[in-house]
Amino acid sequence: MVTVEERYEHLEKTIRGYNISADFPQIRTAYEYAREHHGTQMRRDGTPFITHPIQVAQIVAEMRLDSESIMAALLHDCIEDTEVSYEDIAKQFSPTIADIVDGVTKLTRVKYNSMEEEQMENLRKMLFAMSKDIRVILIKIADRLHNMRTMEYQTPAKQKKKSLETMEIYAPIAHRLGMQRMKWELEDLSLKYLDPVAFNDIEARLETEKVAHGQFLSNVQEQIQKRLAGLGIENGTVYGRVKHPYSIYRKMYTQEKTIEEVYDLFAFRVIVHTVADCYNVLGVVHDLYRPILGRFKDYIATPKPNMYQSLHTTVVGEEGIMFEVQIRTYDMHAIAEYGVAAHWKYKQNITANGGEGMYEWIRRLLENQEDADAEEFIHSLKIDMFSDEVFVFTPRGDVVNLPAGSTPIDFAYSIHSAVGNTMTGAKVNGRMVGFDCQLHNGDIVEISTSKSAHGPSRDWVKIAKSSEARSKIRQWFKRERREENIAQGRTSFESELKRTGLAIHQVTDPSVLPIILKRMSFQSLDDMYAAIGYGGYTALKAVNRIRDELRQISRAEAVAKAAKEAAEKAEREARENRYVPQKMKSEKGIIVEGLSNCLVKFSKCCSPVPGDEIVGFITRGYGVSVHRRDCPNANPERCPAEQGRWIKVSWSDECYESYNTSLEVICKDRPNLLVDISTVLSTCKAPVAGLNIHTTADGFALFHMVISVSNAAQLDQIMRKMYQISSVMKVNRPAG
Repeated sequence: MVTVEERYEHLEKTIRGYNISADFPQIRTAYEYAREHHGTQMRRDGTPFITHPIQVAQIVAEMRLDSESIMAALLHDCIEDTEVSYEDIAKQFSPTIADIVDGVTKLTRVKYNSMEEEQMENLRKMLFAMSKDIRVILIKIADRLHNMRTMEYQTPAKQKKKSLETMEIYAPIAHRLGMQRMKWELEDLSLKYLDPVAFNDIEARLETEKVAHGQFLSNVQEQIQKRLAGLGIENGTVYGRVKHPYSIYRKMYTQEKTIEEVYDLFAFRVIVHTVADCYNVLGVVHDLYRPILGRFKDYIATPKPNMYQSLHTTVVGEEGIMFEVQIRTYDMHAIAEYGVAAHWKYKQNITANGGEGMYEWIRRLLENQEDADAEEFIHSLKIDMFSDEVFVFTPRGDVVNLPAGSTPIDFAYSIHSAVGNTMTGAKVNGRMVGFDCQLHNGDIVEISTSKSAHGPSRDWVKIAKSSEARSKIRQWFKRERREENIAQGRTSFESELKRTGLAIHQVTDPSVLPIILKRMSFQSLDDMYAAIGYGGYTALKAVNRIRDELRQISRAEAVAKAAKEAAEKAEREARENRYVPQKMKSEKGIIVEGLSNCLVKFSKCCSPVPGDEIVGFITRGYGVSVHRRDCPNANPERCPAEQGRWIKVSWSDECYESYNTSLEVICKDRPNLLVDISTVLSTCKAPVAGLNIHTTADGFALFHMVISVSNAAQLDQIMRKMYQISSVMKVNRPAG
């Protein structure tokens, strides 16, 4: 077993290997500070918690970042998992380090209405912090990478949840920042838990062919090396590798191939000193092997937005095996491996306000999402930041990069909002096309405009692919058509309100309206109608939030009314000397009026929990059976002959820690539905005592579950969260 101190010494050794002038005393202080405050905290694998910050700092050191980054990595969990505050770190170390740690810290202490909203706020905060200091995301990616490396110790539900988040968010961010090495490892580790059968199958196949693959790689490497020596390129580096498992998996999945049918399993890299040598090597490779038509890409002349530069060509070797060759300089290789970490502003000693042009896309991303709600934010983020890109040209030859699938509308708004707002037509490669025409790499796009144009159509929001275009279209409608937006928004809202069975007077009640508007962050109903009208908010989301708020208000009023009536009754009885408070003995948390030491059982037909209104029924030989008041079996009129056996019962202050109760959930069936429901139960700390799932031929799923809760408030919280799961249609407590 490696000790904590040995891990830290290895970290220091790594730092000395690239930065002998690092502030080692302060780094040691940060390590000891984190170790002291994490104290006896342990990780799930049984190691002290401090091993995680050390390993994150180790990954950061392997990126060759500065002393502040190392210290921030060591301290990155202090604000989240200890009593240390932002001010404490700023005072002990520096405000800059405190800013980085705060940017990495998740918003775990804030309550949100949905998982989407929580994820949105975490991402928004992280992107905002990274737009000011790119080191935030570099440390965050290192943090996620180490968590994925140790994911085997987590529950299966958490493994899938974190792996999906990594695949959808963090691996694409690493790609966007050009950090290919990080991206590949994150993707492979995620695939290991998202599709373990396929991952293990690919790994086993690669292991079986390891010797044959090694021989092929060695032969090709030797052939290229000899030809380079003949050209006088002595210091060039050539090496080959088998593509990583996720790259193979994606090709098998998208092209529906078996691993035997994936021919380009191999990739070679040739690294030289100059750009001229890159093009010389390209000629050598095409002379040695037969190039595949249409598979050559020159990212040196046209770099990717993440600064990646390289020549790519796919060729066929003597054995008829296809493989890819990437040719680049040593500087390009450093950027390809570590992306932005290879030449960021602090390493280059650029001033605080300089060198930020490469991160301008982050600020634009945030500006485009200003009016978006949680689901729209996450959806747009995946398109703008993580999707494939298409490169098109203006008539003057300028390159414009857009999300794959973009249309002339996206192109027009990427040039300027005024161009989009006055657009009347578009030409692609000299031919008139419709506004919904999909653009492809190399297209030359020309936009026709007119000062007399009426402005964008509402349908453009659905056609546009990029959030920048959709945001600018919504802003135009927000600014130019407020009255029209209010009218359209009111119609949509009232229609949705009617569909859910609510009346408009329930919303406009003077005692309720201010609470609802404050909860939804609107100044007036007209503002809400306008937001719905121009597409910044949906009528469905507005009505769902209002319905939840009305339930909470109604519940609070009922509790207040009951408390007031109880207080008045107690005061009246005390005044008349009829009531003498006395300690009643409870059984299973139930007080039976007029009886003590009475056998009590909870009826299975309605499964009451503390907080429910209840009533008791004296059974023959089994004591008192406790029902919810709304249970059909608790209606005395059903059996008039037994009306005298109903008795008053109440909850005592000494209830059990948990009670079993039943829930029925009716859903539209879909993949991962059980995972989402399990996640809610796990989040709400509600153990499952029993679960039965029934699916129907018409695509529905019925979940009947028995769960343990402490009271009705916890149960109500679980039901609210269930309603927020996609495709859940109804959640109810069975009775009778």
